[in-house]
Amino acid sequence: MFDLSGKTALITGSSQGIGFALAKGLASAGASLIVNGRDKAKLKAAAEQLAGSGATVHQLPFDACNHAAVKAAVDGFERSNGPIDILVNNAGMQHRTPLEDFDPVMFEKLLSTNISTAFNTGQAVARHMIKRSAGKIINIASVQTALARPGIAPYTTTKGAIGNLTKGMATDWAKYGLQVNAIAPGYFDTPLNAALVADPAFSEWLEKRTPAGRWGQVEELVGACIFLSSAASSFVNGHILYVDGGITASL
Repeated sequence: MFDLSGKTALITGSSQGIGFALAKGLASAGASLIVNGRDKAKLKAAAEQLAGSGATVHQLPFDACNHAAVKAAVDGFERSNGPIDILVNNAGMQHRTPLEDFDPVMFEKLLSTNISTAFNTGQAVARHMIKRSAGKIINIASVQTALARPGIAPYTTTKGAIGNLTKGMATDWAKYGLQVNAIAPGYFDTPLNAALVADPAFSEWLEKRTPAGRWGQVEELVGACIFLSSAASSFVNGHILYVDGGITASL
């Protein structure tokens, strides 16, 4: 039920962090990979590392914020290489500033990077999946889909939107045989959280606030991703799976 042999997975923002870990995990379950990012040098290094572990890897360097560029890249891959069976919408960014001082230009950048990317890539890939009456789309949400913290209100806004975009995609596309779900990570030790990981006071707070008592490791997201990518989740749709050490379950 969890075998992904013969499937091809596109993971946006997969040159580092959560995206890279999920790509590596999907390959371990048998999937061929399409890695994506804007930095061609970083993407090439990630692809070589994954291929060195035995994965079949394609590189697709496009800017997921650019709707036309996404469509051209996805359509071109489908035409030249075959179907994209699994999409993981992982591209995203963070910016921490008190809301009253938040730069509106940065607010728009967060909206584009964290929401538009999922719409752009989701739509481009789904159009092909719909024709085949099959496909898996996984959006990367966050504990901030459900909760807020000081200094990241715009980020929280974007992740709340990802949660509802996931439900909307499932509502529109389940009838075509697609399963669309989200993984909502808690606090993980990633480049995006490097400043927090380096802050002893924050780490102490997090360990007390999280029932599991620690930061998550990116490898702990792989099982959820394989589940939502596989036949095991054939009747799971519009679900947000929190992988957070219990932080959203506890006051």
